[in-house]
Amino acid sequence: MTSHDLDGTPTVTLAVVYHSIHGHTEVLAEHLAAGARSVPGTEVHLVPLRAADVNAGRWYDPEVMALLERADAIVFGSPTLMGSVSAVFKAFMEAAFTPFTTQAWKDKLAGAFTMSASQSGDKLTVLEQLAVFGAQMGMQWVGVGDMPGNNWSGGSRDDLNRLGSWLGLMSQSHADQGPESAGSRGDLLTAERYGERIARLTQRWVNAVPYETPRMTEHEARALSASLRAPGS
Repeated sequence: MTSHDLDGTPTVTLAVVYHSIHGHTEVLAEHLAAGARSVPGTEVHLVPLRAADVNAGRWYDPEVMALLERADAIVFGSPTLMGSVSAVFKAFMEAAFTPFTTQAWKDKLAGAFTMSASQSGDKLTVLEQLAVFGAQMGMQWVGVGDMPGNNWSGGSRDDLNRLGSWLGLMSQSHADQGPESAGSRGDLLTAERYGERIARLTQRWVNAVPYETPRMTEHEARALSASLRAPGS
């Protein structure tokens, strides 16, 4: 039986599965989850992957796998390390061979995010790795829906989608700063908007809840980023 939120909206379950080493990727996961929770009828679970759950190179946590099997959407997050997901996240991916053999995650919605210290850091390779993983699991991929930011003379690192990534969410944090300085304001707002997008599309996908696609021109996107940079916004 489908459960319902207080306003009568059918409930969907979204899991944000991530590995974070220094806390930067975790901040991104928390903002994405906050955006998803802003959508009525969305039950959000933050699922941190722990190195302690990896034994002899194999990741194992049956409670997490049970949660993911009943989730309607799963968002994957990992830092970019040497152009790849972290070792812990890769161990988790390999542990997904069991649901792969039964197609347990087939037609769940999926998305991804990554963080690196370098402006590029080859983050795209991580998002590609996660998208291929999602495809092998039979999942339906959701990318970032925002126009690019910080690509003109009036731009700023606090713009939405400032790194111009659509396969998934990219963010950058300085290696010598802690999680309190993770990402930029624009990165965190983009994470929230991405989480909201995935939650709304999950409602549409699972419960046929009407969804009106938000669209804007490049000029409108620049104006939005400028308004978000305004004092007190």
